[in-house]
Amino acid sequence: MAGKIFAVLVVLVTLATAYCVIAHVWWMPIDISLHGPKIDQQLEETMWVAGLLFIAGQIVLAAFVFLYGGAKSRTKQIPGGAKYLVIFAFAIVGLEVLGLSVVGSKAWGAVYFEAPDPNSLHIDVQAGQFAYYFRYPGPDGTFGALHPELISEANQNYFGLDIDHDADAKDDIVTAEIAIPVNKPILLTLHSKDVGHSFDVRELRVQQDFVPGLVIPIHFTATQTGRFEIVCTQLCGLGHYNMKAYLNVLSQADYEEWLKKQAAMQ
Repeated sequence: MAGKIFAVLVVLVTLATAYCVIAHVWWMPIDISLHGPKIDQQLEETMWVAGLLFIAGQIVLAAFVFLYGGAKSRTKQIPGGAKYLVIFAFAIVGLEVLGLSVVGSKAWGAVYFEAPDPNSLHIDVQAGQFAYYFRYPGPDGTFGALHPELISEANQNYFGLDIDHDADAKDDIVTAEIAIPVNKPILLTLHSKDVGHSFDVRELRVQQDFVPGLVIPIHFTATQTGRFEIVCTQLCGLGHYNMKAYLNVLSQADYEEWLKKQAAMQ
């Protein structure tokens, strides 16, 4: 009897899980990026294929428990042994992963393998325990060189700029929040000053790790205005839980006004 009850519970839990996925309970937030629809479509396809295999596997499990879970059935074995079932499952899962990888490579490649728009707004992003800082090139359109030995939290020189000797660095604008114009291609260059961090904005469908010693580019275009949270998804120390910033997507006019205010505060 216990085996039959367990089998019924397996079926009920499976159906409840399937309903949550189909009904989009606890689903992704609204998408605000040009590449987002492809990412969401890939997620849907992955959930459907993996979900059907999950349901089939759980029903088979429930059926075996229901039919052979009694004390009198414990000595029975699958005809031919479990070897062929294992080979079958391995082949099915392998084909699933291979197929989804081929289909999803287009969506992934649009973010990582395609060159950014040459007219992109370039913003430099620095991650460190436990904050983000963002740098705009200023009126001259050119970033100043970085000097890691000059980085100083006390002097608020978060990027290590040599403003006394580098003309390009004098007008760089450094902020603790990032603002971008809506429908404008954006290029971010990410670098960490200490350990691994992450740049994650769920609404942009963008998540990219910072790797110490590397400058990592990532590009996107936001299609809706609003204020969105940036979080670190890499465990980076005791203050990891509180490492976040905000992305403000503004109209072009509001963005230009925001940038003027930030320049005046430097």
